[in-house]
Amino acid sequence: MADGQLATRTVSHVILDLDGTLLNTDGIINEALKVFLVQYGKKWDSKKAHRIVGMAPLEAVSLVVKDYELPCTIEEFISAITPLFLNQWCNIKALPGATRLIKHMTSHEVPMALASNSPKSNIKEKISFHQGWKESFSVIIGDDEVAMGKPSPEIFVEAAKRMNADPSNCLVIEDSLPGVMAGKAAGMAVIAVPSIPKQGGLYSSADEVINSLLDLHPEKWGLPPFDDSNLSAENFSAILSEHDSGVYFGWAGLSTRGIYKMAMSIGWNPYFDNTKKTIEPWLLHDFDENFYGEELRLAMVGYIRPEANFPSLESLIARIHDRRIAEKALDLPIYVGYKESPFLRTPCN
Repeated sequence: MADGQLATRTVSHVILDLDGTLLNTDGIINEALKVFLVQYGKKWDSKKAHRIVGMAPLEAVSLVVKDYELPCTIEEFISAITPLFLNQWCNIKALPGATRLIKHMTSHEVPMALASNSPKSNIKEKISFHQGWKESFSVIIGDDEVAMGKPSPEIFVEAAKRMNADPSNCLVIEDSLPGVMAGKAAGMAVIAVPSIPKQGGLYSSADEVINSLLDLHPEKWGLPPFDDSNLSAENFSAILSEHDSGVYFGWAGLSTRGIYKMAMSIGWNPYFDNTKKTIEPWLLHDFDENFYGEELRLAMVGYIRPEANFPSLESLIARIHDRRIAEKALDLPIYVGYKESPFLRTPCN
């Protein structure tokens, strides 16, 4: 599907994966495995981490025991390592854009299901540390409630059934290849948010590949657009509205946080039948938490490229390229001085 275009079909229901899609569990898993393997004189190889992403716990454990030739049974492994995970669940952070997505869909009454290759009790325990999450899902289903976990489509088919939704009207958001395969086999639209860096090329079967949930555009799928991501150019000056569509770079000032590099697109939004231009700023910084309600000031200082349509993977690569150009350009003396502009630091009265 071309970036910036409406999807060939619209959806009414959303099914989300949990680990690696909404929650940053990969780091917790890696740390626990590092500690555990030391007992056997083994060293965890992070390069092999992608092999267990998206697997059901039993399958993942079987693979680790086999790969590291551990002198223990699968049952002994699970019994020993489970306490290490349980103690860390309260520390698992939401991935960027996760809470924003859940709140947005809930506020617009879009039915959502949570379908994970984990036991249902574990799913509920993990999301209990994130306010409002549990109440936002009309269906929560774990791999212990189906005969086969992902990549089997059964868990997604069952989720749709419990929501009284046709699979063709469901949008799956997944980080793992088994999850993407399961969603497509279920006859659903699938957005991949790869949790392993530089693995986007493996997700060609997905309808769209995005870098993070912050890059999600619900309006592509007939769902309400985010209220905070695309700013109407009409709300700003007439001069800005008349700027050519394209990708620009500059500085962004947050009232309570500071000044950050940013890239920004100005373009015609298909959700409004391409009759309105919208502005989408992209702050080039990894924030630990959302900053809803904060005043945002933008200083556009340079131009990168014109607006263009790309296949989903090429769109992702293009955006990464935009980021690199913006970051390097903003270090140049001609542009770095704009960071000190009083405009970016003075809050509106």
